[in-house]
Amino acid sequence: MTLRIDMHSHFFPPIGQDEAAALDVQQAPWLRIDADGQRGMIMTGKRTFRPVYRALWDPVARLEELDALGVDVQLMCATPVMFGYQYGAAAAHEWAMRMNDRALELCANARGRLMVLAQVPLQDIELACREATRAFRAGHRGVQIGNHVGPRDLDDEHLVTFLTHCANEGIPVLVHPWDMMTDGRMRKWMLPWLVAMPAETQLSMLSLILSGAFERIPRSLQLCFAHGGGSFAFLLGRVQNAWEQRDIVRENCPNPPASYVDRFYVDSAVFDAVALRLLVDTMGENRVMLGSDYPFPLGEQKIGELVASRAELSVTAKEKILGGNAQRFFGLPDVAGVRTA
Repeated sequence: MTLRIDMHSHFFPPIGQDEAAALDVQQAPWLRIDADGQRGMIMTGKRTFRPVYRALWDPVARLEELDALGVDVQLMCATPVMFGYQYGAAAAHEWAMRMNDRALELCANARGRLMVLAQVPLQDIELACREATRAFRAGHRGVQIGNHVGPRDLDDEHLVTFLTHCANEGIPVLVHPWDMMTDGRMRKWMLPWLVAMPAETQLSMLSLILSGAFERIPRSLQLCFAHGGGSFAFLLGRVQNAWEQRDIVRENCPNPPASYVDRFYVDSAVFDAVALRLLVDTMGENRVMLGSDYPFPLGEQKIGELVASRAELSVTAKEKILGGNAQRFFGLPDVAGVRTA
C-alpha cells in the first residue's frame, strides 16, 4: 500500500489555566477538558476560543484514528493560537520551550508515527533562531511559523534572517496563516478562515517573491506553505501579467513570479478535485505534500482520499504526494511499515 505521511496536523497539549497564566493571565491559551475526557474547549484566559475533541491532545486517541484512516505517519504542529507572538520576547521564549518539550512528550510512545514541528518566539529573531536549533536537535522535524508578526511580513529583514538561519541549519519550515486580516466586515460564517486565511498565505508567498527576498535566502531552505498555498495557484497568472505590464511590480523581483515555484512546497489541503489538479499543474507533483489540517472540522476528514481518488494523477505522482515528497522534505528515515510494527 502507498505510504501516507500527513505533514500538516495540529495538537494542543493538556495545558491547564494555571500553567497558561505564567504567560498571561488574561489571554494565554489553555485547554479545558470535559469531565468525560472526550471533549474540550480551547480557552484564551476566561474566553472560549474553539471546541475540540480528544485526538487534539491525546496521542492514543490520535493513533487509533490514524489507524482507521490508513495514515502511517503524522507530523503535528502547534495550534496557531499557541504562537504567543504578542507577548514579551523572554516570556514567549520560555513558553515556546515548554510547549516544544510537551510536544515531544506526546510523541514519546508513538513508535515513530507521530512527529512534531517546533514553535519559536518569532518576535525576537535571536531567540527564535536559538529555539529552532535547540528543538531541532532535540527531535523536532522542523519549525512552524505564522505568516506574519504584527505588521511584518516574511520579506521583513528580521524574518529573512530567521529563514536564512533555518536554511543554513537544515531546518524545514512550515508557514501557517494566522491572525487573519479583517476590518470587521468578516464577522460571521467563519469568513476570516474562508476568505482572509487563503489571502494571508498568498500575501506571504508574494512578499518573498516580489520583494526580492528569495534572492537573499539560500536555495537550500526547505519551505512549505499550508492550505495548498491559499489563493496562490489560482491567481499566479494575474501576478505574472502584472509583473510583465507594470514596472512597479517587478521593481525588486528580477525574474517572472512563476519561476519561483521551485523555491517552496505546498500541502494538498484544497478539498476539491479541480483545485487539486490546478495545484499540481502549477507546482508540479514533486512539490505538493499530503496535508490534512487534522483534527479540525475544516480539515480533510478522510485524509489523503482526494489525492488517492484522482484518476488523472499517475501512480508515481500519488506516491510522491501521499508520502514520498514529505519523506524527502523533512529528511525522514524509512517509515514504511510503521503502522503495522
